[in-house]
Amino acid sequence: MITVTEVTATAGALKRLSDEGVSIWLDDLSRKRIESGNLAELVDTRNVVGVTTNPSIFQAAIGSGEGYEEQLADLAVRKVTVEEAVRMMTTADVRAAADILRPVYDATDGRDGRVSIEVDPRLAHNTKATIAEAKQLSWLVDRSNVMIKIPATKAGLPAITEVIGEGISVNVTLIFSLERYREVMDAYLAGLEKARAAGIDLATIHSVASFFVSRVDSEIDKRLTAIGTDEALALKGKAALANARLAYEAYEDVFSSDRWTVLAGSKANKQRPLWASTGVKDPSYKDTLYVDELVAPGTVNTMPEATLNATADHGDIHGDTVTGGYAQARADLDAVERLGISYDVVVKQLEDEGVAKFEVAWQDLLDAVAKSLSGKGVDGE
Repeated sequence: MITVTEVTATAGALKRLSDEGVSIWLDDLSRKRIESGNLAELVDTRNVVGVTTNPSIFQAAIGSGEGYEEQLADLAVRKVTVEEAVRMMTTADVRAAADILRPVYDATDGRDGRVSIEVDPRLAHNTKATIAEAKQLSWLVDRSNVMIKIPATKAGLPAITEVIGEGISVNVTLIFSLERYREVMDAYLAGLEKARAAGIDLATIHSVASFFVSRVDSEIDKRLTAIGTDEALALKGKAALANARLAYEAYEDVFSSDRWTVLAGSKANKQRPLWASTGVKDPSYKDTLYVDELVAPGTVNTMPEATLNATADHGDIHGDTVTGGYAQARADLDAVERLGISYDVVVKQLEDEGVAKFEVAWQDLLDAVAKSLSGKGVDGE
């Protein structure tokens, strides 16, 4: 439990981050976190105004079985399939978290107070199935403050347009490249145009675009280390921030365009950039690097709890650290490219790996639930 003394001592950095226009979301969810009151406590004391989930998070939570025993027993008695059991448990958690965050949602007119749940990652390359799954998840959770996560694969782009066009709020995930990010924003605007044509109130539709950060450094740093020259080593830890800052430049460009102005006249909401994968992978870097250095108005930073606590403890929030840094960001990425490290190859690899990792986590979750169901004397298959 967080003490009053801790709240007083640590509210500063998190409050400053919020005051700079950054919405703090927690990148984690579990039944234990909900039922213990921890999530509500983080909302009250840590400026948390949203929650993101992904297949890996659910695999860790449900795979442990903690807090899910009673529901698993009930599902086993009903002889549900493994996939139905997983969806019943994950949507129950998201629904409960959405209820906890509902006051934030109401207070911010739907901007925050959001909880995200991802479509089955095995559908990442199937547009029609992604659309169907997104609609089903929205119906299952049945909360206006849910966001459906759709991966930014080529097949995901038309799904984003279709789902937004249905009036469903979307968190677009697994964005690594600047080119793909522009395609994501285009898909969002197309969806808003479709929704407007259908007579849907655009003010009710919200979206974030989850731009992944630390994984870019992990991959490029590995290649820089292999090159090993002083020039290469001096560039370590710079690519991810440069990439994210240029993404924000693209966001400013798109959401000041004539096309956007027309939609804004119909009370549409901007699709905010969300910094994802903000836990530092390299222990030699400051553990709040991807928070301190990605402060910009109208953004979201979704943090694992360790990063949230580190920011509360020693985050260095000193104003906007994104805008105005675009020329240096370009120079940093150009320098990496000149060393023979292809940006296009790296971001394509990261997208492929991101989808694959979530597929593995989802299968591990299915396997764990199957074992739990069969262990209760019922064939989960």
